[in-house]
Amino acid sequence: MNALLHDVRSSWPADAADGEAMVLLLHGFGSSERDLAGLADALGLIVPWASLRAPLPMGNGGNAWFEIVTPGDPDPDPLAAATDSVWAWVEAHVDPDTRIVPIGFSQGGLMASQLLRTRPERVLAPVVLGGFVARGTQPGDDILAATRPHVFWGRGAEDRVIGAAAIARTTAFLPAHSTLRERVYPGLAHGINSAEVADVRHFLIEHVGTRAVNIR
Repeated sequence: MNALLHDVRSSWPADAADGEAMVLLLHGFGSSERDLAGLADALGLIVPWASLRAPLPMGNGGNAWFEIVTPGDPDPDPLAAATDSVWAWVEAHVDPDTRIVPIGFSQGGLMASQLLRTRPERVLAPVVLGGFVARGTQPGDDILAATRPHVFWGRGAEDRVIGAAAIARTTAFLPAHSTLRERVYPGLAHGINSAEVADVRHFLIEHVGTRAVNIR
């Protein structure tokens, strides 16, 4: 698996994010780094951001963070390898003092939760959109249970892609390991709508700061 992932990104001074925070956009299964890049404008991001391409080519122009064997229940080893690949990208491109704000959709939402659960000290205000958390334990889970960082979890009420078992697992895990802002959107299937974007904007303003998002 290629550790240094392809990306599209905002302009960074000296090709690096050296501020207090930067946003990392993580796409879903079978998509690409350009899929979530449009969220940067929709959210009004004014902090540095990057949208990463997942490391596993799918043969249709899209990529995945790992193969789906059992939907909603990824195998631990491929998940760990994908998580390591994101951290390798961060270490290569982002100042060590800069905290990561991961925003992921679907499989990318799982990856956002993985970043929080593996290096909680490096992550700020993660956003999980139409995603879930993996089974089992991760190195940072005890720290999360003690510190309860702010997490946004949004999903569609009509989402039939993420199964009930994955939703139940996430419903049990996040309230015990975070200060959770959970939103369920009536009529929304497996996607992101304008109401969710607005809620994420408010969440980022509140927990990352007014210097992160343009106030309009």
